[in-house]
Amino acid sequence: MPEITPETHVIDYRAAERLLEAKDPQGAVKLLDNVIAAHPENTAARLLRARAFYHAAQLRPAELEFELVLEREPDNAFAHFALARTLERAARPEQARRHFRLAAALDPRPEYLEAARFPDEE
Repeated sequence: MPEITPETHVIDYRAAERLLEAKDPQGAVKLLDNVIAAHPENTAARLLRARAFYHAAQLRPAELEFELVLEREPDNAFAHFALARTLERAARPEQARRHFRLAAALDPRPEYLEAARFPDEE
């Protein structure tokens, strides 16, 4: 069995990114499980795993990972937006709207603002 080193986890993380890009979210999750087991505090790996869960339609695990990221980084606009998309996909629109609005308040990107559906100011 090959020796596991910190570099191995970096390689696994990068490979998981590529798998997600190649539309293999379950393969990405498998690689990230090992990275997170060795480095549970690694927020970037958790965020990537949350995205992989989302793309694999594993909405509850995705939600839990996004929430964990937000516990550590409450000002992470992308994590709020991604959690909102997850909640929306799980047919929980009111909870989703809250996170869409937080994402838009933290980072006024057009897609965040549009998803937040703020009422028009007159």
